[in-house]
Amino acid sequence: MYVKGKARLDKRTKNIVTRLRKNEIAIISHDDIDEVAANSLIDIRPSAIVNTEPSITGRYPAKGVYKILKAGIPVLDEVGEEIFENVKEGNHIEIRMDKVFLGSNCIAKGQELILDDVEKKLKIASENIKEELDNFVDNTLEYAKKEKEILLGNINVPYLETNMLNRHVLVIVRGSSYKEDLKAINSYIKEEDPAIIAVDGGADAALEFGIKPDVIVGDMDSVSDEALKSGAELIVHAYSDGNAPGLERLQELGVDSKVFSMPGTSEDMAMILAWEHGASLIVAVGTHSNMIDFLEKGRKGMASTFLVRLKVGSILVDARGVSQLYKQSLHTKYLIQLLVAALIPIAIILWISPSTQPFFRLIALQIKLLFNI
Repeated sequence: MYVKGKARLDKRTKNIVTRLRKNEIAIISHDDIDEVAANSLIDIRPSAIVNTEPSITGRYPAKGVYKILKAGIPVLDEVGEEIFENVKEGNHIEIRMDKVFLGSNCIAKGQELILDDVEKKLKIASENIKEELDNFVDNTLEYAKKEKEILLGNINVPYLETNMLNRHVLVIVRGSSYKEDLKAINSYIKEEDPAIIAVDGGADAALEFGIKPDVIVGDMDSVSDEALKSGAELIVHAYSDGNAPGLERLQELGVDSKVFSMPGTSEDMAMILAWEHGASLIVAVGTHSNMIDFLEKGRKGMASTFLVRLKVGSILVDARGVSQLYKQSLHTKYLIQLLVAALIPIAIILWISPSTQPFFRLIALQIKLLFNI
């Protein structure tokens, strides 16, 4: 590998993508790169990615780096944290084989990943998944006992100006399939006009598709200032002890907000808000709903999500995968059949209409003359 370019660096991938530009080199610290992070990097098309951590450990099937390599973006792995001390934002660096150079100085050395390496790790991960599943289930059940207040309803839900009573509510999370799902349900959004709850970066995902959020919830660490100033109601997710790390940012921006304290994830909180405010249906886009999703988020269990799904399950519809039902185009023969079916009544109307009968008689006469009938 030989790559050179301007360096952008951040230990949090979701932060670096806001500054990274095409053909620059991304320096990150992200073990087991998830698909959401991978997609965000692929969309930008950096010339290379340098990771201080193993991009896939083999602990579980994290397919992010596989997607990155398939997209043609080279990855230099496990270069060590010292690179964050040796490289400044905007420095021009070079990657030669498995080494990183700043000027003539070699500042880091790693392992260039190839698809064969990643495929071997994915195979190992498939063998390790049983142990991970055992740990995941044990953790989920342990914390479900502690967080059962979610199911019992013993939580103080903040008042919302947005009316959700007997309405559909669309919860948007910037998960791995949010683009496909939003495209697939575009007609539903236009026809039903649901209330929109965006979870953190899901607000920017919504705006990307021309959808204005009514409510934005979360710890506000992955949502843009533009989205926060869009006029949506802002609900800051606080820990069980009442501490709300995202509140300070909103105060600095000078926007009004409310605090909602409950255990679990911000998307769990969004569903509880919709449920408690009388939603008739909750449609979830991009939400995390399986073990791999949660392992990619760094969570060892899904107690709160399990409990919330039990509570709201009767009105919850997951839009993930909806795009698979609609992505295939109609076969040509079906289009021809539809066209013929549409033309038959038109032809009949034209044939029996007094105003068009002379025209058809003239056509018939021309045919008889042409073929001497």
